Amino acid sequence: MTRTKILSATALSLGVLAASFSPAMAEKKADFKLAWSIYAGWMPWGYLESSGIMDKWAKKYGITVDIVQINDYIESINQYTAGAFDGVSATNMDTLSIPSGGGVDTTALIVGDYSNGNDAIISKDATSVAELKGTKVNLVELSVSHYLLARALDKAGLAEKDLAGVVNTSDADMIAAFATPEVKTVVTWNPLVSEIMSSNPDAHKIFDSSEIPGEILDLMVVNTETLKDNPELGKAVAGAWYEVMGKMAAGDEEALTAMAEAAGTDLAGYKAQLDATAMFYDPAKAVAQASSAEMPKTMTHVANFLFDKGILGVDAPSADFVGVEYPDGSVAGDKGNVKLRFDTTYMQMAADGSL
Repeated sequence: MTRTKILSATALSLGVLAASFSPAMAEKKADFKLAWSIYAGWMPWGYLESSGIMDKWAKKYGITVDIVQINDYIESINQYTAGAFDGVSATNMDTLSIPSGGGVDTTALIVGDYSNGNDAIISKDATSVAELKGTKVNLVELSVSHYLLARALDKAGLAEKDLAGVVNTSDADMIAAFATPEVKTVVTWNPLVSEIMSSNPDAHKIFDSSEIPGEILDLMVVNTETLKDNPELGKAVAGAWYEVMGKMAAGDEEALTAMAEAAGTDLAGYKAQLDATAMFYDPAKAVAQASSAEMPKTMTHVANFLFDKGILGVDAPSADFVGVEYPDGSVAGDKGNVKLRFDTTYMQMAADGSL
């Protein structure tokens, strides 16, 4: 199973999105569509649909919610941005760059998990990030792997300019590339990380996402105006999500096996991926994550990276281009351009048992 976070926001397509697409029209309605793509922390969305749990909760609130799998992750976000879906599974980084950077006011309805080792820097020669100075690194450019490298270099007192360069490499080619003598260091995600580590005795994992906990977040985001006009959507989705979280936390093998099979692996393989994924099974913990003092710091790191790479909205004048609102009402970035909101209302309702 791959987390196809290929281009966080292909700089070219982002310009087209901003110019051509408008946010979904806000209105009172009864039928909703959410998009998702395959990744360990997002498999519950598929199970919500196939198990009938989403239908049950939607019926409770007098609505329908269709959850649609899109094989191409970036395409799913593009379609949401264009208004074809009311919500989409996305990372915090890709949400900020594509819909929010493109002008679509978006709310993080569910904070599902963070990568806790699924993303890693692997090297044959280097035993520390500091030793990467003057070398080349292979990765998927502008992806979360690129962000991970930037954060690792920063922590080591280095910057990308201190490398000999980064080499854009497709995730499909990553394993083969690392097997060649020329490629010494790669940055990638699971299951590629596990495959590379198990098949190359000289491979050393020198940095992974567990060293930047909470920074690579996996979310279900929805159109802000749609949610405002239709709180039933938030209630139904949160209720269904946390019913499944309860099953996973309890080790429900029927549910976990269904998710594993949908991901193209077996139960053991899926559990191994979950071991490197910090799932917020308890809604109170998801609320705490979204409300933490670390969240604005994380989003500042993300905004700086996106701006530095030229993918924070069209003609963004600074890293503060997009305003990000937090649960306490505070805003980081441009208060006149708030396009990303972390709203704990519905997660808190789940924690309080009031859904």
